[in-house]
Amino acid sequence: MGDQVLEFPAVGQFGLCASHGNEANVGVVQLEEENRARLAIQQLKYRYWRACDAKDPDGFRACFVASGGVLDFGPLGRTDPDTMVGIFRQIALATAPDGGPRVLDMHHGFMPAITVETPGPGGPPTRATGTWTLQFRQVDRVAGTETVSTGEYADVYVVEDGRWVMAECLFTPGWSITRPLDGATVTVPETAGAEAAS
Repeated sequence: MGDQVLEFPAVGQFGLCASHGNEANVGVVQLEEENRARLAIQQLKYRYWRACDAKDPDGFRACFVASGGVLDFGPLGRTDPDTMVGIFRQIALATAPDGGPRVLDMHHGFMPAITVETPGPGGPPTRATGTWTLQFRQVDRVAGTETVSTGEYADVYVVEDGRWVMAECLFTPGWSITRPLDGATVTVPETAGAEAAS
């Protein structure tokens, strides 16, 4: 039979392959759209955690749908984004006797598994689901304690006004440990105290 050279079309050239037609091109575009959606959703979740740690209620609220969202944060309850912002303000903006923040939080999220739902023909993705693992650390300067805990997020993401936001954010707590600071020195940036007192 002799030597044969098999040539495969490059990415973006599948439409030139008679055996695939335009369907392969559509598949490539769809994959690119899904990858862009996943990246945007990851950035959304990172903004959410940064807002939590920065004690930024407005930034926190901007990560969710304008209305009809569902949040379930375990001990903090199941409610809507606006109500949760009120709870967030009470906890995150509470002050210690020295005028600085009472609690210092650190949210680290990782191991995302994001599923982008296939849209209708010719349209970009507008809905996705995802799970994340959280590693959380909190220092309570009034109680004199440090808490380390874990948990799992199960989210629903939608596109609203051209950007990805969370429609559902359900958190299931994992294990936790709380221990005394035992006289440890906790330093707080001066700006953090000013923001918490405002």
